This record gives sequence, C-alpha cells and structure tokens, in this order.
Amino acid sequence: MLAINAARRAPAILRSAAPLSTWSAVPAGPPDPILGISEAFKADKDPRRINLGVGAYRDEDGKPYVLNAVKKAEEKLTAAKLDKEYLPITGLPGFTSSAAKLAYGADSVPRNQNAIAVTQTISGTGALRIGGTFLAKHYPHSKTIYVPTPTWGNHIPLFKDSGLEVKYYRYFDKKTVGLDFAGLKEDFQNAPEGSVVLLHACAHNPTGVDPTQSQWKEISDIIAEKKLFPFFDMAYQGFASGSTDRDAFAVRYFVSQGHQIALSQSFAKNMGLYGERVGAFSLTTASEEEKKRVDSQLKIIVRPMYSNPPLHGAHIANTILSNPELYQEWEGEVKGMADRIINMRERLYQLLSNDFRTPGEWSHVKSQIGMFSFTGLNKEQCKVLAEKAHIYMTMDGRISMAGLNGRNIEYFAKSVDAAVRGDL
Repeated sequence: MLAINAARRAPAILRSAAPLSTWSAVPAGPPDPILGISEAFKADKDPRRINLGVGAYRDEDGKPYVLNAVKKAEEKLTAAKLDKEYLPITGLPGFTSSAAKLAYGADSVPRNQNAIAVTQTISGTGALRIGGTFLAKHYPHSKTIYVPTPTWGNHIPLFKDSGLEVKYYRYFDKKTVGLDFAGLKEDFQNAPEGSVVLLHACAHNPTGVDPTQSQWKEISDIIAEKKLFPFFDMAYQGFASGSTDRDAFAVRYFVSQGHQIALSQSFAKNMGLYGERVGAFSLTTASEEEKKRVDSQLKIIVRPMYSNPPLHGAHIANTILSNPELYQEWEGEVKGMADRIINMRERLYQLLSNDFRTPGEWSHVKSQIGMFSFTGLNKEQCKVLAEKAHIYMTMDGRISMAGLNGRNIEYFAKSVDAAVRGDL
C-alpha cells in the first residue's frame, strides 16, 4: 500500500520540481542609453519636455522630416512598377556606383580606373561591420583599430565583434571643449606601424568637433609616415556643412595623396532614410584586377551574414543620385537641414553668452559642426535638467541640435543657465 501511494505521488513531485530553463543563466544586458532617454521622454507628460538624445533630424515643428526629393523618387519608383526580386550580394549596381561617385568625386583616379570595391550595406552600421570583418580576415599588418576618445558608442562593440582589438587615441579636450590635436598627433606617432585608425570624415559623433582642412593634411602626413591604415566613417556627408563636396574633403584628400582607404557611408541622415537602412562600404585598390579579388571576398563575408541587402531604400537613393533634377533638389534640402542646425547653434550661443550671460565659455556651441554638440555640461547638471526641466540628453552632456527649434530653444537655454548656476 505504501509503495502504491508513493508511486501515485511521484508524478506530482516531479511536476513541482520543474527543470531549469535552458536560458536561466543568461544575464540581463545593460539598457541602451539612448533608448532609455527616449523612454523617459515618452513617459514625461510635461508640455515643455525636450528630447535631445535621439540622433535623427527634426524640422522646425519638432517633427520627423521626409525630404521632397525622397517623395518624388518614390513616385518615380511606383510609376516604374519595379519587381521585388533579390538584389545581388553586393547590392544594387547603380546605387553602389552613385554612392562611390558621391564620396570620392567624379574625378577620383581609383574610381575612374574601376579600382574601388563597393558593396551596398545595411546602413552605416552594416558598412562598419562588413569593413571590420574584412580587415580582421584580410588586412595583413595588424588586427588592432584605434578609435577616437570619445567615439560613437557602437563603434567599440561592433569592431570587437568583427574580430579586431580596439584601442584609443586622444581626440576631445574637455578643457577647451575642442580638438586635442597635439594628443591625436602624438598617439598616431606612437601607434605601431600598420595599425588601423578610425577617422570620422565629418561631423564627429558625439562631439561635433572636426579637424580643419590644414589639420587633416597633417594627419594624412603622419598616417603616411607611420604606414597606418585609414578607415573613414562618413555618416553625415552634406549634413555637416551643407556641402557634400566640403564634407568629403578628408576622404578625397587622402585618396589624392596615395592612401588606400576603407570607407563607410550612410544615407540615414543626409537623405532621411533612417528606417530604409541604406549604406555602402568601399575599399580603394591598386587595379581593376585587385578590385575583383576584393569584391569576391566581400561577397563571401556578406553571403552568410544577410545574403543580400534591402531593395527599396537603395532604389530611392540611386534615383536621387542619378537624376540631375532630383540631385539638385536633394542638395538644396540637405543644405536647408544643415543651415537650420547652424542657425540653432548661433541662436543658442547668443542666448547663453549674451542674453543670459551664463557662466563659462560657450563659443564651442557654434564652432562645433553637425547634428551633435558636446555642451560641456556635467552629469549632475544633465540629471537635474531631466528631473526639473524635463530636458533629456545623454549624461555626458551631448545634445542633438536637431531637437532644438524656435519654440523651445529659449526655454532650453534658460534651463541650462539655471543648471550651471545651481538654481534649477
């Protein structure tokens, strides 16, 4: 009888002692800092709230902006009744050709010699990942990449996951809120020969601090002397100064000086194609024959990763870049976006320096360039701005200038003034 009762109880006992889940030991990852800012902003119902964390353009009304050139390109694509077939592994050929022309220029020697290997990518992030993997597999001189301090947060895990060791070079001087050019040069001089160096082509993220053209020339000389390999990240061509040619200066100058380079391009910011994920990765090579071999290895990397890239965004970008009328309209719109941000910089500087006479030096606000500005605000000031003024930014004081407009900039400046004085 006891044996029968024990047998009856056994299934219940086993059921109550459920086995551990296969994933029970997986730790919770840290929250994304930008996502956390957006969530806090959405939860805040104060009408004065401002989100300065997101790196996406907003118009004067604080709304997402779809470019007219993009709308017209989509109308053309709809009328053309294109199919939805797979793209080749390296993407839409017309797009990759147009992207290379935009970056390197119509008179680029390697472009005109058909010596640039290009693949369409899943925006700039995908371009960097493909590039990092290619260098880890095929760059013969080093598996170390030097990135600026600070840099875009995704650069570090992205290159580590690509198989590269990440090290750092000095870039931002907190005392001057500007470029630590002497530190940068010294670190490049001390880097082991053959190392890879990541360079933000324009509109450095997150600081908004760029080298001058004469400084770029010095950097080129040091890189040549030390036989370093330059990997350019160009996520903001046209968006920084309003000129696609001016923003491509560093890339084109380095190529003109004989450097072989790697280049990541994104069309998220300058065409507003954030969700379309349109980008390109390219390498300059010595000949058309070498380019074909590099192309073959890029395909080997892409194929098991995502097989081939998305279609629609590449068609939009290529339609704009290959149609003279749309291209001209697009360049005007890019300049309009850049000019609005430049005007916000000037207005913020005037408010802080002249109207409120906020303690400190604020000229860096207007000397920095592109979407982001390193304000110089410390962690406690950023925290109190969120808690008391409903203004959200990253805790290092970086703000997206695109989040400011004519209706909120005075409130922002007044709040910053109070936070700096400790009166908020």
